[in-house]
Parts: sequence; structure tokens; C-alpha cells
Amino acid sequence: MAKIKPFKGIRPPQNLVEEVASRPYDVLNSEEAREEAKGNEKSLYHIIKPEIDFPEGTDEHDEIVYQKAVENFKKFQEKGWLVQDNKEQYYIYAQTMNGRTQYGLVVCACVEDYLNGVIKKHELTRRDKEEDRMKHVRINNANIEPVFFAYPENKELDEIVKKYTEAPPVYDFIATLDGFGHHFWTIDNENDIARITELFSAMPALYIADGHHRSAAAALVGAEKAKQNPNHQGDEEYNFFMAVCFPANQLTIIDYNRVVKDLNGLTEEEFLEKLKKNFVVEEKGIEIYKPVALHNFSLYLGGKWYSLTAKPGTYNDNDPIDVLDVTISSNLILDEVLGIKDLRSDKRIDFVGGIRGLGELKRRVDSGEMKVALALYPVSMNQLINIADTGNIMPPKTTWFEPKLRSGLVIHKLD
Repeated sequence: MAKIKPFKGIRPPQNLVEEVASRPYDVLNSEEAREEAKGNEKSLYHIIKPEIDFPEGTDEHDEIVYQKAVENFKKFQEKGWLVQDNKEQYYIYAQTMNGRTQYGLVVCACVEDYLNGVIKKHELTRRDKEEDRMKHVRINNANIEPVFFAYPENKELDEIVKKYTEAPPVYDFIATLDGFGHHFWTIDNENDIARITELFSAMPALYIADGHHRSAAAALVGAEKAKQNPNHQGDEEYNFFMAVCFPANQLTIIDYNRVVKDLNGLTEEEFLEKLKKNFVVEEKGIEIYKPVALHNFSLYLGGKWYSLTAKPGTYNDNDPIDVLDVTISSNLILDEVLGIKDLRSDKRIDFVGGIRGLGELKRRVDSGEMKVALALYPVSMNQLINIADTGNIMPPKTTWFEPKLRSGLVIHKLD
């Protein structure tokens, strides 16, 4: 059963939140972060991407960069740009995109739950990325950025959240870059805090939606600290890490698409002909074509859009992995026809989040950078949960959640 706890968040004053808040560290590169933080010494990028405080080209994994994060985190607190709350509480973080709002509870999740599988994963992590975030958590002794969890919907939790969100939020702003709304409340009533903890304790599992590397890093640092403490009790703050937990029924996964540099030595005609072995191929013309259902794909090649529908017998709807369109496309198009065996390492392929639209696929092919684009029907939350519950792992680059969590609204210290 899931164990959570309230915590004394470190947060910006209300009048500074828009200056402090940033996009997550892993959705932009150093140059983009440097540009977004230009002229703003209060931007959280100075803590989560501190290489921006060094000359361009500085290795973001250099020890001096991690030390700069610590220096900046301390500076932010000394200057009052980040202030710790004086009591343990939960928080509500809501996001609005395209007129739709999802409401998350900001909690401290349990390291032990991650290690024993109560917090369920659906993606593999890379050790180099884990180690980078472990260094960042370890050296700052804090979870600067939250991870993104889903939980089985619960009507009583919905009612508690509703009670608080009917009041004016502590933070309420629209991010200038993407136009998404961000809203934030505190839950400081002891009875409500106790009931939230109790309701989560009845849940058999929590699910990582986004932030597998951050989750792994936070849990591993917590486990390290437990081993290093001869008086370890299990209730120390390092046994917990910060997560924003959303009801699964409020979340939508959007498509995560592929672009490929070449046709593996085939002409366009030969490529399309080979696809007909496993797909019904229909030319759709020059207007953008979007996949309409599971096992239907959109292909852009040579200035034209095509519909590809997987033929019966090429997939297994009773297998949680084989049923995924990312599996079908990886096996029958990328591997069998284009010779791409490893999505994580092959330099011929790139991935485009659906938030950019199918027009971005067309642009990258028309520019000559890529030869062909493939759009997939998005995975459902039910599929994600089924895969996590059965102990399976999704293929790489399967899910894309939007909007991303804003960093800097609240931070969790490990002591």
C-alpha cells in the first residue's frame, strides 16, 4: 500500500513565483535555458541547469557545475526568493491546457515504495541519466523538481481537492511560452492531511507517469542515506521524495512520433511496397492525416500523407506490449523495413512529441533533414497502468504527457 507524508515545502513568495518558476530541466538544452533565464537572476534554471552561469560549452556534468547549483540554491534562500513553510502540509498543483484543468496533490512519496514496486514503472532508465540526477539531489540535499505520478481515481480525494480549489489560489499564472495555466493551493488542515494520508495508504499502487530518471535518482539517494546513517529509523526526511500525484482519469497521453533520415537504401516506391506486407496502405494526399484509431498510423513521405492500418495477425491484442502501436511500428516498419534495431541508440531516428503537431513532422521531412515521418495513435492511461501492473516495460519513447510540471513552485529538503 502507498505511503505518503506531508512536508515543509520551500517555495517562492507569491510575488516572485513567475520569475522563479521554470520548465523542467530535461525538456530544453543549455542554450535554451540560458536564453529563457537571460536577465532573470531569480530563474530556477540557475539551480537546475547551473551551466548557464558558465561560458557556453561548459560541460553540464562538470563538478563545478553541480557545486554552482548548491551555491545558487543557498543564495535563493538567503535572499528570500525561496522560503520554507513552517509546518508540514500537502499542496495542490493544478494545470490548465486548452481549457481543461487537471488537479494534482503534491506529496512526499516513500523511497521504500519505489524500491519494492508499490510505485510502478513503465519505462527503463539509463544509468548515466540516473547518476546525473543523483548527483544533483545528493549535492543539494533536496528534491528541487517533482516527479509526476498517477493514482487510481478516488471520489473522496476529489472532494477534498475541490474544497480547497474553490478558494483563491496561492499562485495563479499563465506561462508566457506555452500559454498553460498553473494554479497552487496549500492544505494545512490537520484532519484533511490525515485523511489524505489514510486514503493513499489504501491504494495498492502509484504509477510513474513522467520522470522515471528523477524518481530513480531520488529513491537511490534516499537508500544511500539510509545505509550511511547508523541510527536510521525509517521516518527521516530522506526516506521520502516529492511527487505531484494526479488522478489517472484526469490525465491524457498524447502521441509520440518518429522521423527517420533515410529509407535504408530503398526508393519511395519500394518502401511503400514493402509496407503492404503487414499494412493496408492508403494514399491520403497533401492534407495532414492523423491516425484515427489503435493500429492505424500516419506516414508522411515525398510530400504526401498515407494511412497505414496493421493487418490482422500482425499484432496480439491480448498481450499488453504487443498490442501497442509503438511495438507494431518498431517491429514491422522501423526494424523489418528500415533496419533500425535500437531506438535508444540509432542516430538515424528522432522523436517528436505530439504537442508540436503533425505539421512539425511535415516540416522536418520537407526541409530535407528527414526522409520519412510516422505518427502514432496515442497510448491510453489504461494501457500504461496495465503494463505497469503486469510488470512489463514499454518500448522507448512511447508516452508524452502534457502539460509538463512547472519546476520551482515547491521544493523538498531531505533533512
